[in-house]
Amino acid sequence: MRNAKIQRTTQETQIELTLELDGTGQANINTEVGFFDHMLHHVAVHGLFDLTILAQGDLHIDSHHTIEDVAICLGQAIHEALGDRKGIVRMGSALVPMDEALAQVVIDLSGRPYTVVHADFDSPVIGQMPTSLVAHVLESIATHARMNLHAQVFYGRDDHHKAEALFKALGRALRGAVELDPRRQGIIPSTKGTLTK
Repeated sequence: MRNAKIQRTTQETQIELTLELDGTGQANINTEVGFFDHMLHHVAVHGLFDLTILAQGDLHIDSHHTIEDVAICLGQAIHEALGDRKGIVRMGSALVPMDEALAQVVIDLSGRPYTVVHADFDSPVIGQMPTSLVAHVLESIATHARMNLHAQVFYGRDDHHKAEALFKALGRALRGAVELDPRRQGIIPSTKGTLTK
């Protein structure tokens, strides 16, 4: 079973997260930041991951710590659930439209974290989620999952649609990358023989 359970407790947040990579897209998510919940739900549904998240944070300050720490936990869960990464496809990409918006996410579960995000938003916030945190979420997930992630919004008028296209693309790209390749049974897809160092 490729799954993980992450618990994180700080003076700013308390988070419990479970992830099943080989799931059916069942999601039970409550970060108390509605728009962020909506985006994470898309990752689960389009990635076919079973994902549960219960988070409480210092929202009386703002939503930054909660959003950042949940992204860290999700990245850690992906890393843990992948184990030694034997047999995985490793790379994945998705190009996703959302009405007038178009976004793409390309990832490599290489063990080497790196993130490039090109996404411009017109509004400072969507619901309770600052748009400045969209790129930070992607970076935090990629860093802690130890993956290379490139994301881009090509165009769009509505900030909600642009963000939604990005998170749907993240789910679909991850789904492709974590899939087990029947032609690589028990083999690490790397010429150096490891994807965890």
